[in-house]
Amino acid sequence: MHDEQGAAVTVTGVVQGVGFRPFVYRTAVDNDLGGWVKNTGDAGVEIRLEGRRAAIDSFLETLRTDPPPLSRVESVDVAWTDPEGEQSFGIVPSSDADGGSGTIPPDTAMCDACLADMRDPDSRYHGYWATSCVDCGARYTVIRSLPYDRPTTSMDEFPMCADCRAEYEDPADRRYHAQTIACPECGPSLRLLDSEGQTLSEGDETAIEAACERIADGDLVAIKGIGGAHLACDATDPEVVADLRERTGRPEKPFAVMAPDVESVESFASVSTTERETLEDTRRPIALLEADGDQPWLAVVSPGLHTVGVMLPYAGLHHLLFDHLMGPLVMTSANLPGVPMATTTEDILSDLDGVVDAALVHDREIVQRCDDSVVRVVDGQRQFIRRSRGWVPQSIPRWPAPSDTGGADALPDVLALGAEFDATVALTQGGDVFPSQYIGDVDSPATVDYLTDTVAHLRDLLGIEPGVVVCDLHPNFLTTEQAHEYADGGMDGPVAVQHHHAHAASLLAEHRQERAVVIAADGTGYGPDGTIWGGEVLDVTPGDYERVGGLAPFRLPGGDAAIESPTRILASLLADDERIDDLLLDRGVVERPSDAVTIRQQAERGVNSPVTTSTGRALDAASALLGVCSERNYEGEPAMKLEAAAADGDPLDIAVPRTTTEGRPTVDVATLVRRLDDRQSDHPTADLAATAQDGLARGLAGIAVETATDRGVDAVGFTGGVAYNDAITRTIRERVTDAGLDLLRHNRLPPGDGGIAVGQVSVATARRR
Repeated sequence: MHDEQGAAVTVTGVVQGVGFRPFVYRTAVDNDLGGWVKNTGDAGVEIRLEGRRAAIDSFLETLRTDPPPLSRVESVDVAWTDPEGEQSFGIVPSSDADGGSGTIPPDTAMCDACLADMRDPDSRYHGYWATSCVDCGARYTVIRSLPYDRPTTSMDEFPMCADCRAEYEDPADRRYHAQTIACPECGPSLRLLDSEGQTLSEGDETAIEAACERIADGDLVAIKGIGGAHLACDATDPEVVADLRERTGRPEKPFAVMAPDVESVESFASVSTTERETLEDTRRPIALLEADGDQPWLAVVSPGLHTVGVMLPYAGLHHLLFDHLMGPLVMTSANLPGVPMATTTEDILSDLDGVVDAALVHDREIVQRCDDSVVRVVDGQRQFIRRSRGWVPQSIPRWPAPSDTGGADALPDVLALGAEFDATVALTQGGDVFPSQYIGDVDSPATVDYLTDTVAHLRDLLGIEPGVVVCDLHPNFLTTEQAHEYADGGMDGPVAVQHHHAHAASLLAEHRQERAVVIAADGTGYGPDGTIWGGEVLDVTPGDYERVGGLAPFRLPGGDAAIESPTRILASLLADDERIDDLLLDRGVVERPSDAVTIRQQAERGVNSPVTTSTGRALDAASALLGVCSERNYEGEPAMKLEAAAADGDPLDIAVPRTTTEGRPTVDVATLVRRLDDRQSDHPTADLAATAQDGLARGLAGIAVETATDRGVDAVGFTGGVAYNDAITRTIRERVTDAGLDLLRHNRLPPGDGGIAVGQVSVATARRR
């Protein structure tokens, strides 16, 4: 017994809710070790080991190299102790210790083993929609507080039956200490309600069958799921989809669809190897795929676009729906404009009154709303459009690191509120940044409430007390107003961060880069000069930036009216008055020639015509010029439809026009647009659309490469919403790498405004230096 040893082990990372304690138990037993394991209140795991030193070393090697598939071990701290006589190993109740670091597990799609149980006629889980185990199921959306145990989740309302309790307590079982374990005898159940809330069908199997019958008959059915509710209907029935558009007030916005498997997806969209891996990822995001133009129903689901958003079933309920329906189904978030996705039966019936014909609901509380994540493979690399379900609340390292700013103890935790569109928030805890789930456009009281609820939940869950609040530079954003309220409540700040600096800083944070020349291209961002930025080349560090080039400024006649009707922008870009008037009349922007003259005069005199350098608005103008999209129904529509129009085109070989603005090299947008217009009679729209994208991409890339080379900077970055455009990204990548420079692109955060909050954290952190 002389080689007996004790060890106290602390593990941090994604180690709660992912089968980590059962894994520790089995590994300890396999190595003949005594002791115990428990969750701690800071999302970590504490282990006590006793036995031979060689056995403990073997245990630690397995812990570090072969942990459970959904876990992520960030640190393993070992303190050697004297043995205390522990002979057996067990799982003990969790502690409620505060402080420290750790990560809460995200929601995960149903695993293959649970799917097999649900399909097995001899299994007690046969046909049960809420089947789960330690490797899958709801996590973040059901957790009220840490530690992650059943009493601190919404599953506490469903006491385990004897059979579930036996599996929960059996170390050899896959559901050993699976906190969401449930079966038809003791778990949540389903009902189908009519639009008035009256029960149409009760009981899981009959409710699902009845809901599927309603969908097959052309009804719109709300389905309460993991992180909220979807509106579901037959995607292949144009009349039904048109009805959904009318009821929800979404005349053109693309809808996501759900298909039963990849083989079904391949019948209406192309799927590359990377896209297949994305679709089948355990987190099951929506993947934006190239659509098959031969499927007429896609023109109604995704009008005017060459892509369609697709996801595979990720909950047991989804798999059971496809037992009765061939699919695909429209599966779009259950909300009207300006209102977050519904999460309760009451919200479904009240918020969607007049929209849904029926609602398939369950009685498990959704603690935290969490929209589906959206991903697109851009120029061969997976990129987030929306980072939400499946990834939240996983952290990313804080940059600059606390060690570079005086240490974690000297650095206050930060709350960043993002911008206004596609908002997320972010909180720091020492060296970690926790981006929230997708919140949406914070332009209504309902979404402000959602934002503040999310902040409160993450603060409580992680035990964070932010000392600094950060917001966008725009003085009129509701997030800026909310930042002032937090400051009034005792936080320092608000620290206002320029929009495109935050974009660029988020890119530097992902790559832990100290400096780069960054192309920040999007639709809008408030500049410190009071103009609307959006086509910028910046020399950036986390704490500072210099505007070194970009697009030449132009005007938006009518302000917001020019954003809604981008033909108006042409009054600022074209030189021929008669041509401008004809376009304004032909596109239906005005009804009388005198009104066209008024718009021209607005642009000429600068009356209600704000100055912009926006790449998004330049693309919108090209889209209107070419007759692709003249009226915007949703954010990004004209530019997205321009990309679709350009998909089969080849750019013309024209020189990119350059000018100088306040001493900075800039792309002459007006001359580029005029050159496109001059060629309309001789070239197809697809080629001209491709030329518009190519000209802007080559122009911005050229300025960035020249600046980086002249200043001895070895990396060029590309960020902002325009980075979702495949052709523009590819052109910029080719120009940058051909010059022998490194290209920085996003892979852990969205390039759009969903990544802004992390960038704000970086700027605020760097300024503390």
